[in-house]
This record gives sequence, C-alpha cells and structure tokens, in this order.
Amino acid sequence: MEYRFTNENFDTEVMNSEVPVLIDFYADWCGPCKMMGPVVEELAKEYDGKVKVGKINVDEQPELAQKYGVMSIPYFAFIKNGELVSDEMGAVPKDRLAAKLQEML
Repeated sequence: MEYRFTNENFDTEVMNSEVPVLIDFYADWCGPCKMMGPVVEELAKEYDGKVKVGKINVDEQPELAQKYGVMSIPYFAFIKNGELVSDEMGAVPKDRLAAKLQEML
C-alpha cells in the first residue's frame, strides 16, 4: 500500500512508525518523478507490512520538503525510528532503492 504523507499525518505515520519508512518527494509536473512512480508503487507492494512506502507532493507540503532540505526531486528519504538514515536523489534504479530498504530491515 502506498501512503500519502501530509503535515497532518506525518508524526503519526512517519516519525512514530513502528516500521521503516520510504518517502518519495515528488511533484506532478516533474518528468523524472513520473518515471519513478511505477517503481515506488512496486516497492510499496513488495514491502507491504515491512516498510511504509509513501509520497509527499512538494508543492502541497512545502514545509515537509523544507524540513528534509529537498532541493531537487525526485528525492527519496529513508526513515527509521524517526531518523533519516539514508537518501537518494533523482531517477535511480529500483534495485538501488530496494537495497537501501533491505538495509533498514
């Protein structure tokens, strides 16, 4: 299942999550973000129950993007126990994201 993280649910769904979290910071107008969309969806299905995989629209949630210093999208933040443990920027291969998810498990 793919989550939508917002200012309203961020603390509950991300910071206090009992499982690791992958956040995809994106925008609707971003070409590379659209290219990564299906990859993120696949990871959400493959890691369902083990990792929360979700998206944050930087245009709708600028405070969250600013909190993580997002300067370029797509930007992927890997959160464990409320801490940023790793990140990736740009369109990257699925196996690179999956390897980082495995490291958090």
